[in-house]
Amino acid sequence: MNCEVCQLKELEVEHFEIREVLCCILHTIVFHRALGLVRPKDIDLELFNITYVQCGDVELEKKIEEKIDQFISWVEKHPNKKSQICLSFYETKNKQPSWFNKTERLFWEHWYVNLHVTQHTKAHSGKSHHSKPMVDLGETVSEDMGVRREALEASLHEVLFQIIKFVNEKKDHVPPINEDIICFPCEITIPRLVLILPVHVIQNNIFIKKLLIMCVSKLQHVACLSF
Repeated sequence: MNCEVCQLKELEVEHFEIREVLCCILHTIVFHRALGLVRPKDIDLELFNITYVQCGDVELEKKIEEKIDQFISWVEKHPNKKSQICLSFYETKNKQPSWFNKTERLFWEHWYVNLHVTQHTKAHSGKSHHSKPMVDLGETVSEDMGVRREALEASLHEVLFQIIKFVNEKKDHVPPINEDIICFPCEITIPRLVLILPVHVIQNNIFIKKLLIMCVSKLQHVACLSF
């Protein structure tokens, strides 16, 4: 099966912007891959002058919120890191008859959401004998935050247009539509915790070196959290 991949433009966000940005991107992707009867619901972002559409499926919204919560928890333990979230669509296929009746997932599309979570300087508060410079610093920081927010909003718009363009251009790989479901089966994956070993330990242990070479692609990938 042909599997298409879309790498979305990297966005630089602060911690408090993560939820809205991810909600906007993930729901936009899912909506454009929706099937059957949907109940479109317009959502206005609070931080940005952007409106996106949800499918109107309560269970789907709940699952996306859970994955975002898990990602935010990961970010809190790994500040100032670049990270990648993958939204994948698949169809299931029964394996050869066996005692376990197992099914396998055949992935046909991967969406990579790239975020760089940063911490920017905040304005100081409180009284000081350097009161005037403190006020000037606060105004400067506020202006910088405004400029950064406008830049992020513009970049988020670019990502949304990137999604729409990809969906309109890539259609041949999409499986036949099943009218009984609202959305194709999908999963969201988030970064996993990677064990960091001292360099001298790796250099002196041939087994570990071979293991790292074999697993490097998986260590850079993500832990699967299925819908």
